[in-house]
Amino acid sequence: MGRAFEFRKGRKMKRWSAMAKAFTRIGKDIVMAVKEGGPNPDANSRLRAVIQNAKAANMPKENVERAIKKATDKDTANYKEVLFEGYAPHGIALLIETATDNNNRTVANVRSYFNKCNGTMGTQGSVEFMFDHTCNFRVPKEGLDPEELELEFIDFGAEEVFEDEDGILIYAPFGSFGTIQKELENRGLEILSSGFERIPQITKKLTDEQVADVEKLIEKLEEDDDVMNVYHTMEE
Repeated sequence: MGRAFEFRKGRKMKRWSAMAKAFTRIGKDIVMAVKEGGPNPDANSRLRAVIQNAKAANMPKENVERAIKKATDKDTANYKEVLFEGYAPHGIALLIETATDNNNRTVANVRSYFNKCNGTMGTQGSVEFMFDHTCNFRVPKEGLDPEELELEFIDFGAEEVFEDEDGILIYAPFGSFGTIQKELENRGLEILSSGFERIPQITKKLTDEQVADVEKLIEKLEEDDDVMNVYHTMEE
């Protein structure tokens, strides 16, 4: 298996462990999608993708509809996606994706977490190059062969296709998202969920004590409402 498989296996139990946090993040994704492309999912591919993810997270339909309606209100603040970079203790690179309606607040909070946990906040581009920006799709495994699917979707940008207990995952570069989404929809294949991830090109093995130091910072970051995802170069 490739790096995407190992990355997914390592993060599977860690992402969005709290359901309330997941719903908050999906709500922000809905606002950004509606502000960008309108409230009609048939005409807004980004919104379709968010709705699929909401279903995968068992977010009630009425919550989704309420979030879409709220997002159409001109008084509802839009969220800006901001990327933060830096180093945790022991030379572990961190890439933090945020969605914020108050950048000053988010910058101050992220900087304080780095300072409190002996990390170093970096400048733009200081660690982003260490991660591959990827997109992914999960489809049902029934009636599909992962190897055949990989061969069929190579022309659309797929780089890695593998099966787990929840379905078949397709990984591709970030820029292939729209092309693969359109082809899956054209084929009538149900998209269970989709998203974006940043996979570290190289990871570093730490001792248990060092891991605890890094995880202290990661946990503080992930507890912040503005933080959507935290990626790192620590070996899982």
